[in-house]
Amino acid sequence: MFQSFEVTARPEQGPPRLSALRAELGVEGLDGFLVPRADAHQGEYVAAHDDRLAWLTGFTGSAGFCAVLRDVAGVFIDGRYRTQVKAQVAAEFTPVPWPEVSLGDWLKEQLPAGGTVGFDAWLHTPDQIAQAEETLKGTGITLRPCVNLVDHIWEDQPAPPMAAAKVHPLEFAGETHEEKRKRLALTLQEAGQKAAVITLPDSHNWLLNIRGADIARNPVAHGFALLHDDATVDLFMATAKLDGLEDHLGPEVRCHPPEAFLDMVQTLKAPVRVDKQTAPVIVADRLADAAVWGADPCALPKACKNAAEIRGSAQAHLRDGAALCELLAWLDAQPAGSVTETQVVGQLEAARRKDNALQDISFETIAGTGPNGAIMHYRVTEETDSRLEEGQLIVLDSGGQYLDGTTDITRTLAIGTPPAEAKAAFTRVLAGMIAMSRLRWPVGLAGCHIEAIGRMPLWLAGQDFDHGLGHGVGAYLSVHEGPQRLSRISQVPLQAGMILSNEPGYYREGAFGIRIENLLVVRTAPALAGGDDHRAMLHWETLSFAPIDRRLIDVSLLDAEALDWLNSYHALVAEKIGPRVSPETKLWLDDATAPL
Repeated sequence: MFQSFEVTARPEQGPPRLSALRAELGVEGLDGFLVPRADAHQGEYVAAHDDRLAWLTGFTGSAGFCAVLRDVAGVFIDGRYRTQVKAQVAAEFTPVPWPEVSLGDWLKEQLPAGGTVGFDAWLHTPDQIAQAEETLKGTGITLRPCVNLVDHIWEDQPAPPMAAAKVHPLEFAGETHEEKRKRLALTLQEAGQKAAVITLPDSHNWLLNIRGADIARNPVAHGFALLHDDATVDLFMATAKLDGLEDHLGPEVRCHPPEAFLDMVQTLKAPVRVDKQTAPVIVADRLADAAVWGADPCALPKACKNAAEIRGSAQAHLRDGAALCELLAWLDAQPAGSVTETQVVGQLEAARRKDNALQDISFETIAGTGPNGAIMHYRVTEETDSRLEEGQLIVLDSGGQYLDGTTDITRTLAIGTPPAEAKAAFTRVLAGMIAMSRLRWPVGLAGCHIEAIGRMPLWLAGQDFDHGLGHGVGAYLSVHEGPQRLSRISQVPLQAGMILSNEPGYYREGAFGIRIENLLVVRTAPALAGGDDHRAMLHWETLSFAPIDRRLIDVSLLDAEALDWLNSYHALVAEKIGPRVSPETKLWLDDATAPL
């Protein structure tokens, strides 16, 4: 079982906690303190023990940070959370649009006479601190490592997670950890590097073919690792987590308690590879001159899935698609106004849990109807739970963690007769999703080069959305996985085997939200029939199969090629999912996938 503990804070709890933190500023002689979302492993997801940002501010988004000064507390959030943050934080916290406003620029404005801002060196990367310090040059403002002030005042802070790790079977991993270690050690040897520091749990879990349960919805075991150029690994993980894994890990993986990590880091011979975007500042400080900047050696190999991982993911998506269709058929049979968001969430999770391979859902299910759908990462609570009323849309974004793969799929559904403006916007979102799904592109292009393809139909109507077009996805690992992304800021070339989401959207605050998402895998594109390909090309293979709501499609806004793609996709949905669902759902599916 995954650790299910989570931190929640009501807006009214924020002010007294903020006051207590400001009292600690005086004790430490500081003018401010940084409270990030991150933990010591620098992954996107954190355990309850490390969810300091949510505990202090009430903001539960997966990215952002708070800069607490003596008279102002800025909560830095990106475009995905501008609506959400308004409902979650008290007036004592000031939302700051980030990255449009950088930490350094904000501090210059708020501390014109200079000052000292503290930070926990475990919770920030060298890259983050260096960027801020560069902006602050000549201002008299300094950033200083210090003890974690939130931990000083968080009296009922949950204990660090200690869930047991387990072996990830070779039939799903597709490669032994010995083979992986040797393959990655060669990259160190070729670069003349003695070792590499690995702090991301999903990286060393992938490398060693283990999985864990330290993070809710993410099958990872917390720890640190050092990969050496002789293909051996020093793994720093609580002994209780590794009970029974001795034979699997073998003698070339030496296990140590986490407390020994920094001491061993200091003994490493130069040069040692450190990823300045993922390693904590304290690690780089301990390495000092022995450190050389370089990417996490696991990141790219992990992203490029092997045949077994792709095969497993494809099978997981078929079972997952069947579960989703059972939910969609049930929902269509319910009268408008008779069902709530929480009922939809419960019904969908129950459908998924009928599959014995399911370990957990892959993230908290998003089921936002009406105005709630405009909150991109909406999460229903007792206070916000709403009925699905006539004329509304519901955004249903969900996924599963299966032993053979991780899924993530979004469908936007009409409740009754949808408004004309919502129908038009939905069709533009769909046109963008289809355009990306049909794309062929030259080898060497990154997400930043092609992401606009999925936005163009919206742009032509003066519309857009404030999240990336797509993110990488793991193989029974994190549902958000780097380094690949479909984003205007991603410069990582796309390679065969990478799995990404394709999820354009549109959000009208106070009215409705729209998002359509499938997962795709990058494949080497076959030569065009009778064509004259003069360079190697890539294309997508779709993994997700579930109907797209035909009631929301304005066919007049789709060109012939897009309509052909949609009809062909729906034929595949009927073919692949039809045999997997109940007879009642099969009748619904036949209608939902009928050609337009």
